[in-house]
Amino acid sequence: MLRGLYDWVMRLSGSPRAIYALFGIAFAESSFFPVPPDVMLAPMVLATPSRTWRYAFVCTAGSIIGGMLGYAIGFTLTDVARTLLSLAGMPGAEAALRAGFARWGAGIILLQGLLPIPYKLVTITTGLAHFTFWKFVLASCVTRSARFFGVSALVKRFGPALLPVIERRLAAAAAVTAVLAVVVYFGVRFIAART
Repeated sequence: MLRGLYDWVMRLSGSPRAIYALFGIAFAESSFFPVPPDVMLAPMVLATPSRTWRYAFVCTAGSIIGGMLGYAIGFTLTDVARTLLSLAGMPGAEAALRAGFARWGAGIILLQGLLPIPYKLVTITTGLAHFTFWKFVLASCVTRSARFFGVSALVKRFGPALLPVIERRLAAAAAVTAVLAVVVYFGVRFIAART
């Protein structure tokens, strides 16, 4: 299934409406979609390097706005949010995140927004924890800008050599993402239990 979604996103990156699709994928990934927008952003930067920063901006904006939807899901639809977290293998993440917020505040969002974990887990649990909305948006602006402008800069600098690496390592990247999500979750829980 992951391969099929990846292939679909790659086809979208070459379409005439790719920039709209990039915004849509970035938006959806921050609230419910499993494929990160980086896999669409990279080929678009490769195809038209002169639009690198425009693509990075569109991807960042889509991710931040989608994150607001994820936050709203967590804040207002508690049962739905908890179900989504359980389906993603992160039941009980709300308690650990609350403890992390109490200790590190927006630093939790900044860190997790840069890690290759699904951002929807961060946005939904942030809403569930009723973290201050404007701080969430500000932290999202910082961390998502760093992520997508950084990816764009790397792709622009190193060019086509990166795309085959992404494609060959898709399954490994998905596995590493899952492992990192579990490590971060249990790390936050462990630290929260000790304080």
